[in-house]
Amino acid sequence: MTRSIRLDAVLVQAVIAGALSFAHLHDLAAAAGQDGWKAWAYPISVDLLLVAAWRRLRSDGPSRLAWCWFLIALFASLGANVATAGFLDLANPPAWLRFGVAGWPALAFLGGTLLAHSPTQTPPDPTAEPEPELVETAPADSAPTSEPASVEPSEPAPALPAADPTPAPAMPVPAALVDHARKVADDHQARTGTPIDTNTLRARLGVPAPMADAIAAQLA
Repeated sequence: MTRSIRLDAVLVQAVIAGALSFAHLHDLAAAAGQDGWKAWAYPISVDLLLVAAWRRLRSDGPSRLAWCWFLIALFASLGANVATAGFLDLANPPAWLRFGVAGWPALAFLGGTLLAHSPTQTPPDPTAEPEPELVETAPADSAPTSEPASVEPSEPAPALPAADPTPAPAMPVPAALVDHARKVADDHQARTGTPIDTNTLRARLGVPAPMADAIAAQLA
């Protein structure tokens, strides 16, 4: 019950204050040469700009734009209320008052447009989880190729001594052994029809391989 009475009292006070401010703005506009419906439109324009700026401050938080137009509308409303209290001769209004009243519609239109269409900054939600960052990974077969390291020329290897073109002296073979070997070779060819080879000759004579090679060279 108490809250209901308090709420009604606030509404009544707001209606009275709004009506008085509306009337003062109308009287000031009419004194500045705005007659007819135009004098009634001025208080609506001032009060709507004031409400729009205040709503922008309440919904989007403090901003220079909203505070600027709120103070402009408040100065216009407060100035009109004070001017009608006998500080100005409304029968002969000064030129600056006529200039201000005549330029108010353009100023109010600019302020309302900026308040309605300027972007709003929404604060980030602290409870929202940050999106994971996508890390691009290169495929395995496209690994960057490294530049080949420059190989410094090393010192030239020392030249090997040239081989002696003179053939090694043949192993001395006794003439008697050569005659015996010739007989063995003739016998082998008579029996097999093919010349005797070095391995067979070495086996028949029982001599080492170098000497068998030397005997075969003399039999050739």
